Amino acid sequence: MTNVSATKIVIKYNTSVFTPAGWRGEVVTAHAEKISEKRARVVSVIDIGENGNSGYGSRTGAKRQAYNVGGVAMREIGAVKILSKCEAVS
Repeated sequence: MTNVSATKIVIKYNTSVFTPAGWRGEVVTAHAEKISEKRARVVSVIDIGENGNSGYGSRTGAKRQAYNVGGVAMREIGAVKILSKCEAVS
């Protein structure tokens, strides 16, 4: 049997961010650790919606679409993701 817990991967998946205009979808790129064949736990966030992983970002550049990128990144760390719903980058 393979030791899946030692496998590190990079995944992309969708999440929701809260903006002054309401909830919006963004793509998260993250380092994850496989905890089983079908699931992985997020270890660190690389990028959220092409805004990096800290500070503030906006979906369109407008203030009404701005959100706290660092807060979303902290929320995602430790999240367990189903690998069939994610895109494996490496």
